[in-house]
Amino acid sequence: LIPMTPPRGHSFHLELDSAGHRPVRNFRVRVQLECTCTREQHGENMLCFLHHPEEELSSNQDPSLLDTLCTDSYLDVHKTARWFCQLVRAIWPALPQSHGWHLTLLPSRRSCQFKVTNGTESFRIEMLFGVRRDDSHVFVSSQTREAYTASTTWPETYAVAEAEFFGHIARQAPADSLHLKCLQFFARLQLGIGFSTYTMKTIVMH
Repeated sequence: LIPMTPPRGHSFHLELDSAGHRPVRNFRVRVQLECTCTREQHGENMLCFLHHPEEELSSNQDPSLLDTLCTDSYLDVHKTARWFCQLVRAIWPALPQSHGWHLTLLPSRRSCQFKVTNGTESFRIEMLFGVRRDDSHVFVSSQTREAYTASTTWPETYAVAEAEFFGHIARQAPADSLHLKCLQFFARLQLGIGFSTYTMKTIVMH
């Protein structure tokens, strides 16, 4: 999960989608332009998106997030994933790994998925995107479990908070304790054996 933070001149505002009754809470991320005139006065080389003419902005500065990654002022998952994949493709030739590994981008609308191979080994990597809720470890993410999810919908996820919690428990547990051995066992246990993620989490928590 890649945490996303708003660039200068922008702010993120999470809005709960209350339509329907779903097991997972869905949000939309509204992107709002912020005044940066005071930064200009302090010598920062940035034009204010709110108070400069559009012609001046287009000729002297990159477009705002609203123009590149948003749909109707809301952060768009599909546009974000496509932009990040283009970025990965562009910077890959400059990385040392590109000399011995081959990069293949895989189709995905809500994440950046790619495969790297070197003839004998192959690794598949998926990068998800998330926006942090306040100062917590709870995020809204690009990952979804529903068959169809609108491109401006970001489901809530507790994956980071759960990882932090289990990491804390593992650090507190004695080296040879039963609790630690159970955590290590479930960490290595492959899903897809008939138990849902919710069931596995319930077993571990108990």
